[in-house]
Amino acid sequence: QLQLVESGGGLVQPGGSLRLSCVASGFNLEQYSVTWFRRAPGKERERISCTGHSGGFTHFPAFDGSRFTVSRDNTKNTVYLQMNRLKPDDTGVYYCAINKMFGERCSKGAEDDYWGQGTQVTVSS
Repeated sequence: QLQLVESGGGLVQPGGSLRLSCVASGFNLEQYSVTWFRRAPGKERERISCTGHSGGFTHFPAFDGSRFTVSRDNTKNTVYLQMNRLKPDDTGVYYCAINKMFGERCSKGAEDDYWGQGTQVTVSS
């Protein structure tokens, strides 16, 4: 069974860094696109970035290219979201997801897509 598990979140001071991981099990991640989402307190879940199965990237408005980097290591079945110079506005629960209908496409946030349980990121002094 396809499973996703996020990790790497935590409490960090403004200006700090975190690297979030999304580890896939039960399937070969190389064949799938993986999308990162964030749900900030009191806000709708929003897409951040999608790393394509072929290695390309699609970034969304929430992606700050001056601070965020997305990468994947297919040998470890893992996708990463590196976040630097974190701000309080980056606070939220971060999820990775896979489009259940079309695995090679980015997730649009459908509830029946494959989701991890999320990892909490709190940026606060």
